[in-house]
Amino acid sequence: MDDRITLMDDDFRDFAIGPLPFDREHSAMGEYHYVQQEGFSGRWYDPITNCNYRGPNWIVTAQDGRHFMEQMRVRNPLTRNVCPVLAAGEKDWTDYTLTVKMRALCTSEEAGVLFRYQTSLMHYAFFLCAGEAQVWKVEKKQRTLLAKAPFAYDCDTLYTLSVACSGGDFVCSVDGEPVVRAHDERYASGCIALAAYMPAQYTDVRVETDAAAYAALIRTRGEAAARLAEKRSRYAQPKLHKIIDLGNFGASRQIRFGHLTGTDEMFFLIAQHQKRVFKERYCNISCLTAVSLETGRVLWQSGEPSELAVNQDTTCDLPFQIYDIDGDGVDEVIVARDFKVMILDGRTGEVRRWMHTPYNDDPADEILGIEFQKHAFDRLNVDAIRIVNVSGKERASDILIKDRYARLWVYDCDFNLLWKFTHNNTGHFPYAYDFNGDGKDEVFSCYNMISSDGKLVWELPISTDHTDEIVIGRFDPDVDDDLIAIVSGWEGFMIVDKQGNIRARDINGHGQRISVANYCPELPGLQICTTTYWENQGIIYLYDCKGRELWHMEPSTNGNVIAPVNWQGDGTELILLNGNVKLGGMLDGEGDRVVTFPDDGHPDMCAEVLDLTGDARDEIVLWDAHKMYIYTQDRPCEAGEMEYVPEKYPHYNSSNYRGEFSFARWKKR
Repeated sequence: MDDRITLMDDDFRDFAIGPLPFDREHSAMGEYHYVQQEGFSGRWYDPITNCNYRGPNWIVTAQDGRHFMEQMRVRNPLTRNVCPVLAAGEKDWTDYTLTVKMRALCTSEEAGVLFRYQTSLMHYAFFLCAGEAQVWKVEKKQRTLLAKAPFAYDCDTLYTLSVACSGGDFVCSVDGEPVVRAHDERYASGCIALAAYMPAQYTDVRVETDAAAYAALIRTRGEAAARLAEKRSRYAQPKLHKIIDLGNFGASRQIRFGHLTGTDEMFFLIAQHQKRVFKERYCNISCLTAVSLETGRVLWQSGEPSELAVNQDTTCDLPFQIYDIDGDGVDEVIVARDFKVMILDGRTGEVRRWMHTPYNDDPADEILGIEFQKHAFDRLNVDAIRIVNVSGKERASDILIKDRYARLWVYDCDFNLLWKFTHNNTGHFPYAYDFNGDGKDEVFSCYNMISSDGKLVWELPISTDHTDEIVIGRFDPDVDDDLIAIVSGWEGFMIVDKQGNIRARDINGHGQRISVANYCPELPGLQICTTTYWENQGIIYLYDCKGRELWHMEPSTNGNVIAPVNWQGDGTELILLNGNVKLGGMLDGEGDRVVTFPDDGHPDMCAEVLDLTGDARDEIVLWDAHKMYIYTQDRPCEAGEMEYVPEKYPHYNSSNYRGEFSFARWKKR
């Protein structure tokens, strides 16, 4: 009696010929927006993205009545040796046999399948390559050849590849004959994927297991479902608090929050833009709209709104902040547009004072990030704004502006230039912090520590890529000092002390976002969450306070903001992914999705976390260019003598490139 159970079977006949859904712009929108391309992908997902790509990664073709899934990329040094991947199945599969028919259209490089796939950077691979059958273990940057054997094959034949996984033993066969065996115990479970560095065709994918393994899988799933249901019962679930119509002034994640009228009423300011010269390197704000979060009423608008997506969506920061720069109790808007830095009255949007942006007087061929080695404009097109305190005043009132990647300028609130800094890369959003306790901010920018008077103090021994996000604080109880946690693209995740020593480092993919909070209350200190984007996108890691990995996962989606959420008010934070009903929600410190959003038609493109109802717990704001939905908890906070009011990143220094944090702080009710 055949006791084989089919877990998956796909001959791609459900697919029309043509490309799988893909980002035609190959843009950075997915760094902090949930963006899914329209079209049919079946049970498959593509975890690989690259700005150097053009066209689709995978296409479906038909020949002689058969459908084939084709990988059509060519290995390219600009893609950092990333392997195109198409994944499917369930991450809890353990012992199974994967069978697929494959034709390698180029035999000089690796083509085959991945098994026990956990992420696109953590899995096993069975490849045919240059006359060999090979078994690899891939663990982040490390590729280990577990076994190989000679195997002659050609580019014209459709071969049947199979991998049988049993515990740590793997038998890899071609056309029913074992060709290579390997043993390894790093990955006990994982789904499957098609993978090839050069063009290849696939069809007739089947995953089977035996009755005993299937029974164990069902039992394990039942236990996991019961455990998750019990967890979810302990958490408040989202309740719709408010819907706001964004009319024709909506935008993507270009939003700021503040008290524009000097009262307790909270407003948001949303910006549209126009792109200039090259991609999104020289965006100019075209419309600002201030809206009450309480009533949805427009307070004021500056500029002309647009309903074009090209003016609503952008992958860069836009240079504007809300802050009481003059200390009069009413927030101002600090904004750069049309080659001016302006301070606007928060109540009316009227210009109070302004200055021209500085001249581009540096040789364009000597600084980073200048396309075509030419300044596009005589004056600076500002990339981002941050409020800092390098002057040592009682409260921050200095204004830092920057270009895309090379230069920083700092002015006081009267627009007097305090200093300018140029050295290698600025990264996206520098961090200002008083490291030496003298009452003045130092600035950590990319890999550079800059003194309060604009001098280079030290730099990390890294010369490539740049830092995307930064968090600074005391998150390791064994270190009585401030530490710097950063993600720096392919230079990885790092913990650095304030003397510039790298205390921990993990090259875990293209590090894109980072957050620090009390995600695991049973562990000492705070935990650090990171996620990836370029090349191997959407991988989430959680680390302990010393930078040791606790777990990893690939939820098959982009746009995970991984912001800490004070959802319960009990001192334990959750991790916000995105607003999608199926793939978004909030994770606990064990990686379980304990809070999900209702299927009520809400937008899921953008997400932000902030306290709006006054009970110190966070609300979740979800929006796109048309609507904004705000969610609060469906039950009251359990009252106690003390209220959890954590320290979070201040609203007046908002950025799509800011690392998020939540540092414990309790106060009496």
